[in-house]
Amino acid sequence: MKKKELDKDYTPRNSSMAENIEEMENLGKQMENMRTNKELKEDYDKYPDPIQNKNKDKNLR
Repeated sequence: MKKKELDKDYTPRNSSMAENIEEMENLGKQMENMRTNKELKEDYDKYPDPIQNKNKDKNLR
């Protein structure tokens, strides 16, 4: 059985985080304002998601 072939110029809509410059600038601003693991612990008494942070952060524990 042959797999469905796509046009050579086909680009899936989810191939990148941002589809245009405006979205990229907005994502950059969001990333600049993200709190670090240390800030989360000190300011909000919260811990980062352990799945996303596999390496133990000695400052938090």
